[in-house]
Amino acid sequence: MAEKLDVLICGAGAAGLTLAIELARRGISFRLIEKLDVPFPGSRGKGIQPRTQEIFEDLGIIDRIFATGGLYPAQREYGVDGNYIESDELNHGAATAAEPYHLPLMVPQFLTEGVMRERLSELGHTPEFACELLGFEQDENGVTARLNGPAGVEIQRARYLVGADGGRSFVRQTLGIDFAGKTLDMRAIVADIDLAGLGRDAWHRYKGDSMGQQMYLCPLMGTELFQLQAPVPLSGDVDLSATGLAVMVALRTGRSDIGVKSVSWASVYSMNARLAERYRVGRVFLAGDAAHIHPPTGGQGLNTSIQDAYNLGWKLAAVIKGAPVSLFDSYEQERRPIAADMLGLSTRLLDAAKRGDTRRGREVHQLDLGYADGALALETVVRQSSLRAGNRAPDAPLRGAAGQRLRLFDLFKGTHWTLLGYETDRATVPARAGLHIHIVDRDSGDIIDDGGHVRDAYALPPGHWVLVRPDGYVGAIVGAADVTTLEHYFTKIGLNRHADR
Repeated sequence: MAEKLDVLICGAGAAGLTLAIELARRGISFRLIEKLDVPFPGSRGKGIQPRTQEIFEDLGIIDRIFATGGLYPAQREYGVDGNYIESDELNHGAATAAEPYHLPLMVPQFLTEGVMRERLSELGHTPEFACELLGFEQDENGVTARLNGPAGVEIQRARYLVGADGGRSFVRQTLGIDFAGKTLDMRAIVADIDLAGLGRDAWHRYKGDSMGQQMYLCPLMGTELFQLQAPVPLSGDVDLSATGLAVMVALRTGRSDIGVKSVSWASVYSMNARLAERYRVGRVFLAGDAAHIHPPTGGQGLNTSIQDAYNLGWKLAAVIKGAPVSLFDSYEQERRPIAADMLGLSTRLLDAAKRGDTRRGREVHQLDLGYADGALALETVVRQSSLRAGNRAPDAPLRGAAGQRLRLFDLFKGTHWTLLGYETDRATVPARAGLHIHIVDRDSGDIIDDGGHVRDAYALPPGHWVLVRPDGYVGAIVGAADVTTLEHYFTKIGLNRHADR
């Protein structure tokens, strides 16, 4: 039997990689296994929403993500006569002090995951490919898993198991968790192809008014490839060869000058909207597509999966280091409603796409998602502000006491909690492991809010405190007279004076 681990992660896609990075940053022992022989080669999840960009900044990869991909091109919709109109399906808006990322990025999934694997390697870990989970059992002290890898069958003992193993999750099926939902009576093809005869300056859309004959040909930023998307009949074989796809392209575009030179990756799939009944059974968790599957419209799936793992990672580490096991209850409580809403949004956007409407607005950016109704949201004061405990913590430009330019995101970055006191006494809250405390003031303190951006974003009266979670959400907002309530909150999340593993 292999040495006991803290966590065994099954599935090395975006969710599994995010969780692995989070555990590696916190010194938690784990194995990340993947039954595929090689990394996923396709572009399926190509949109990186603004909230996920904020997460990637925290994980230390946002610059590489920007360098790897690019912005979405304008959409070019062709009529039957070959003429076209151009439009921008995205509502661009503008970056603000509170929201520095305001545009979705296009990064093919295989490139995103490549950057994430590189980051994981920097932290001293790599995924184990061609390693399959054959079965598992759990008891009050841990999980016993049977694995089949390059060295043969082995037994691995771990405190916890996380199934990030996709829509057909073996972990979910073994647990017997219901995956309720519906099939959406739509089947589609997605393929990464090398083609000639089409410019890379637009996302080309053909026969948008006929759902059964639609075809999208989108240049994949960071590559020389195009992504082909098209609905196909509900039954029957689909020729995914270069020749077969060339015939489909010619029929649906009405053009004979577009040539498909090769196919890098292709898949035919039936669209479903399904949600796991539970996200946890004992010491076993679900994350990502193992917990929810949906139509691809709106670019929500990969982002939701990453945020599942980002939420779960710090909680696993906290419990392993001594926090109450009850902290785990907040994982499903916070993430399952988000997934339910995402399934509804993706389905509504699919219905709109069937009518030819592919516009996207702020609703896909995921900046407004939060946990205000969750058990980890503490607020003891009434303020004239829309920001509540459980909401995403806004960014803000600041100045350090020595005059250096800073952002709140600079203070939040890392695995710690952050406590901001607004125009108050630093000694009010004692220091403790895992907590960074800063005093924000217009004129003094270690953080100078000389532009008033923290004041505007957080609406904190003098003497008030805001506690920001490791995943960038507001945990608590308390007044000067309620600081003692923070002690109870700290105990609840395992942020004790002397945090020993």
